[in-house]
Amino acid sequence: MKRAALFLACFLPWALPAQDNHSTATTNQREVATAAQANISSGRDDGSSAELGTEADVASTPNTNLPQQPNAKPSPSGAPRGESTPKIPGSMVGYIDDPIVGSRIRIRFDAAFNDEFPDRAEFFYGKCGCYRAVGLDPHAPGPPPGSSASAIPNNLNFQQLYLNAEYSPLRRFSLFTEVPVRWIQAQGTTTSINGGTFPNQGGLGDVTAGFKLAAIASERDYVTFQFTGYFPSGDASKGLGTNHFSIEPALLLYHGFSSRWTLEAEVGDWHPIGGSAGENPSSSEGFAGDVFFYGVGPSYKLYSGRRVGIAPVLEAVGWHVISGFETNLGGKFPPGVGVASEVGGTNIVNIKIGARISIGFHNSFYIGYGHAVTNADWYKQIARVEYRYTF
Repeated sequence: MKRAALFLACFLPWALPAQDNHSTATTNQREVATAAQANISSGRDDGSSAELGTEADVASTPNTNLPQQPNAKPSPSGAPRGESTPKIPGSMVGYIDDPIVGSRIRIRFDAAFNDEFPDRAEFFYGKCGCYRAVGLDPHAPGPPPGSSASAIPNNLNFQQLYLNAEYSPLRRFSLFTEVPVRWIQAQGTTTSINGGTFPNQGGLGDVTAGFKLAAIASERDYVTFQFTGYFPSGDASKGLGTNHFSIEPALLLYHGFSSRWTLEAEVGDWHPIGGSAGENPSSSEGFAGDVFFYGVGPSYKLYSGRRVGIAPVLEAVGWHVISGFETNLGGKFPPGVGVASEVGGTNIVNIKIGARISIGFHNSFYIGYGHAVTNADWYKQIARVEYRYTF
């Protein structure tokens, strides 16, 4: 009996505090669960439920009668509520069209050198005005302007500044427009008219507008149909436009092999609507012609910090001219039969190398250089810089 009393005297001081602690913990857990449910029921969003989340898990089955939390807020890319947006950092390429559907503003500047056939298929500008100047085709829209024109350019440098805006009201669909400003400088001329020289020109180019529709949009892949319309807003008599409408359907691709390697590609056709008469104005052949184009561009994310990323890009871009003509004076003037050469079957390929620098989620810069690797070309060299803001 004495031994039992001695045992109880030693054990009770340890047992009673343990029982109190257990009771207190149980009470706390019940209070926490009750508070968490009260927060949800009252619609509070002050962060307290997040802090209490671990302890609230001790509550049994959640009350299904409680009101549901509202849908997630729209993502920075403008996706509708409740609709997830693929976590793609953005297109890395600089020359291939962007396959990713989203809302963005892009400012781009090009400087190109040595365009020897600027009226080829009326892709860059309209049929040479030299045909108009000597009465062979009174409707030839290109430079030189008017019958008192000065000289016929056969080698141009040009610069173009583009402002492009794209808006995506839906995850898979966007609308875009692009306004270009062009400057041209003749580097060489064929026989001049009235002994003059070809002046430098500058002004608004041909405005474009269109839409994108993504058939596939995931975290690693985009397959997008793009349709672009070209409007003859540039003054063709100054070499600033083509003087005809054009449409351009294209298929664009984005594929991420890993967090660092991506591949982008495009294929499409530039189709003129209308355009100038061919070599012989009475012929049904047109000076403008279809141009099939394609491109592929792998990129590698060389550096990826918390806010800055750097991705070198290598692009191969090609054009196959299906039909049309170009002016090839070869020192002859006035132009006559045989001066307008058919260009169907002409192949042009450029290699472009550059890098895109991403800063945060919204901003990126591209800088690159391209060079023609075929004898035929739109230009011998081109340099490009671009700023893109995504919202």
